[in-house]
Amino acid sequence: MLKSLYTSATGMKAQQIMVDTIANNIANVNTAGYKKTQATFEDLLYVTLQSPGLQEDASGTASPIGLQVGSGSRLSGTTKVYSAGTLEGTNRQLDVALTGNGFFQVQLPDGQTGYTRDGQFLMNADGKLVTSAGLILQPEISFPNDIDEINIDPEGRVTGRVAGSSTTSTFGQIQLAKFVNPSGLSSQGGNVLRETDASGGATASTPGSNGLGLLQQGFIERSNVEIVNELVNLIVAQRAYEVNSRSIQASDQMLSTATSIVR
Repeated sequence: MLKSLYTSATGMKAQQIMVDTIANNIANVNTAGYKKTQATFEDLLYVTLQSPGLQEDASGTASPIGLQVGSGSRLSGTTKVYSAGTLEGTNRQLDVALTGNGFFQVQLPDGQTGYTRDGQFLMNADGKLVTSAGLILQPEISFPNDIDEINIDPEGRVTGRVAGSSTTSTFGQIQLAKFVNPSGLSSQGGNVLRETDASGGATASTPGSNGLGLLQQGFIERSNVEIVNELVNLIVAQRAYEVNSRSIQASDQMLSTATSIVR
């Protein structure tokens, strides 16, 4: 009887993590470039009371089924879902949406390279393209102080004109990175991801080549979180949590009944 108590407890813990994951998705519904997280679960070790195919009598007749009792469930991992988010027009010259596969590359404070889908770029005091957190886009792209117009084409070429000039100059080339297993990237917060052994190494190239997406200036990519689906998942997780708690109550009542028989 005590086994059911522990089994139901694992179910409640699993559903609590599910609710935590959904809450984070909903909280980031307006975060640019955010990709929703999906929790995956697995069943725990089974207690085998009788193996399938075991001979039941002297005649050698084998049982077509076995007898196994599970021990509950647990979280096996969380996966980022890299489906496309909705594009929203902003008319800002430095807002760039990425349509398709790939990540922008930024330099982290420790000197390593981070990756992001957030294309809300700004210009720092040195004229370099940076994220809202001040992380410098890699490879670096700098503009003069008198820059008047900036154009970023779908293949990532950055051109523009300085004030008082009709000549178009080239200021750099945006490169994107892709991974064999983007779900293996480690989320660091601040819309930044880090490379891990699970993700594999980054392969950098220009937008539109080697399976990478294209850029769209004057737009940002919104989160791919769908509120309706998240609310449905939230209701399912809540009900599952409630049913698991009732299983604990039923087990406790049955245990009380068994104890009262002894008295």
